[in-house]
Amino acid sequence: MAKLRYFDASNSNARNAAPVASHSEFLRTGKITRTRAHWLAEERRYLTHDEVAERTGRKLETAGARTHQHINGFHHSIQFPKMLFHRTLEDSPHLGYCHVTAARTKFARYEEVSWAFYIANFYADIGDNDNFFQKIDVKYSRMYFAVAIKPGEHTPERMTIDRSVRGNGLLFRTDDPQIAIKNVLLLGARNEQLREIIRQL
Repeated sequence: MAKLRYFDASNSNARNAAPVASHSEFLRTGKITRTRAHWLAEERRYLTHDEVAERTGRKLETAGARTHQHINGFHHSIQFPKMLFHRTLEDSPHLGYCHVTAARTKFARYEEVSWAFYIANFYADIGDNDNFFQKIDVKYSRMYFAVAIKPGEHTPERMTIDRSVRGNGLLFRTDDPQIAIKNVLLLGARNEQLREIIRQL
């Protein structure tokens, strides 16, 4: 796959308001446009992959902080720790995911499940083995998902996906932020009465 190149489009809106054709301006006003921007074609400044990854990370962490605020604003008895960090995909630094929070809960038939909640700026399947994402689809702007986690034993990562839960470790995945918040609240609810209230929302 060819390496992607990114250019800085932030200045493209700030172009001089000179007309497209210089002769039409001369015929209309009798003035000759001598601005530098008019005579020289604007050069595209290409960004390095590190610059793109940094911008992507800032956007992801902003979205993660806003989502965490929405989750903790629901009810005082359901509070989650704020644990924001992000990763970008190696060959596509404009794509990445942000860890928002983590907790422990009773889930379905599993007595005690540690889980983590993430936001990604693409939609994908959670992969098997070392490949975290498969079939990445950038048509969707966001993906919200939670996975069961366990301490990493023979890996450099401190935590890994616990694939003994539901076969692949995936607790939920959606592109709808309301459904995502509802699912996180259900995971964080301490008793069945609170879960029933959240289900009716």
